[in-house]
Amino acid sequence: MTSLPSHKAAAYGAAASPEPSSTEATGSAVPAKAAVPADGPARSNARRSRLPGRFARLPELAGPGFLPIALFARLPLAMLTVGALTLATAVSHSYAIGGLAAGAVGIGSAAGAPVLGALADRAGQRTVLLCAAAVNTLAVAALIIAAYLTHDFAAPAGPAAVVLTAFLSGASCPQVGPMARVRWMALTTRDLAATEPGTGRSQGSIATRRAELDTALSYEGTADEFTFVLGPALVGLLASLFAPWLPLAFAALLTATLVPAFAVHPSQLAVVPAKRKAGAGVGQHADTKPGRGAGALAWLKVAVAVLAMVCMGTFFGSLQNALSAFSAQFATAEIAGLMYAVMGLSSAVAALSVAYWPQRFGLAARWTSAAALMAVLSLLLFLPAGIWPMAAVLLVVGIPVGPVMVTVFSIGGLVAPAGRMATVMTALASGIVAGTALGAFLGGQAAQSQGFAAAFLVSLASAAALAVLGGLAGVLLRRGKAGQPDGGRRPGA
Repeated sequence: MTSLPSHKAAAYGAAASPEPSSTEATGSAVPAKAAVPADGPARSNARRSRLPGRFARLPELAGPGFLPIALFARLPLAMLTVGALTLATAVSHSYAIGGLAAGAVGIGSAAGAPVLGALADRAGQRTVLLCAAAVNTLAVAALIIAAYLTHDFAAPAGPAAVVLTAFLSGASCPQVGPMARVRWMALTTRDLAATEPGTGRSQGSIATRRAELDTALSYEGTADEFTFVLGPALVGLLASLFAPWLPLAFAALLTATLVPAFAVHPSQLAVVPAKRKAGAGVGQHADTKPGRGAGALAWLKVAVAVLAMVCMGTFFGSLQNALSAFSAQFATAEIAGLMYAVMGLSSAVAALSVAYWPQRFGLAARWTSAAALMAVLSLLLFLPAGIWPMAAVLLVVGIPVGPVMVTVFSIGGLVAPAGRMATVMTALASGIVAGTALGAFLGGQAAQSQGFAAAFLVSLASAAALAVLGGLAGVLLRRGKAGQPDGGRRPGA
């Protein structure tokens, strides 16, 4: 890997979170005023939040309305898979058809998210999100119509229309969470590219920006946990009280209204598409070209982070099926979702705590230690013989989950090739989706043949693999900085 810009080399010195300059978040170093106008989202120190704590800074950074819009604009993605499963099962009276529809959504999302991310890197978030919102709204409407117009699901080609529209719904679903992370990385580093007149010194405080990025990514992890617990709950509530088509219709309404609001929010001005500036390599000056070895190493680091998210998704998917089998034996399978939500609660709270972790606790160390703790705590899953003891265990098991996800996303932002930040963020999100499908399959097979304990083994193995990948990520990060003339001081060592 070639040399870093001077302000980035200093930022990486003792950071515990990635400090991507505008080179990383947008593809080239762009002065603050070029990225966001003076009347943009963080225009005035006078309009500070009255809320205490580090998280009070986030509305000041992103601008009015960003937090609630970005939070609820990602809710349709959390509703789509379960909504398709519920609708298809209800109209076809077949769990198999419902599973096909849900699987098609997952496959479509895993395949389409990186494409949307790559397009956003080239054309800008605003254009891609507006187009995706329009296409997704139509695709979800088509899924509802196809479900009710299909009369013979038993025919070989009977569910084809439902499966196809479900795939299109997943592939076109706007990736609000990954796009929001890209914006935070740009917003928290833009001042580092600007200098004070006559001094040549950076206008932004490096330590402050590191803390702000830590806080923003911690919030994003909690927002994801919140929506992925609230989404399925909303689907169940709306479908049971009203009609099985209503959850998807509500999701389409949210997509048609909130995603455009997120797309045009002034924070999107902080992210400059790659087509508007000269390209830059990974962690290097905008006027230099990356060597082939540096580029290959950078994408290897990205691959490790994506594989880690696949392992995380496998942990989730296998645990969901294991809890279904466990609940069926000790109570009723229907409460498995509530038990899984208990783990999501502790995971979300722990993700918030990352904002207060010491900066000297590097990214690779965070990843490895938290994933190792996941593996150790997963052993507790084999002990309970009742619903309440299992709920208590899940509350404990969820503690390291949120920090691992926050850290892997942070490393993804750190190692993303210049101008490819959205591509990497969406690829990480796709890894979770693909891993969840894999885990659901492996866990389901294990639970069916050997019982819930065998499905818990899949979760344990996934957590152990996460710890191993954390160690590999640490080696790659150290290797990447070994050849840098400035010492390549970066987080994660």
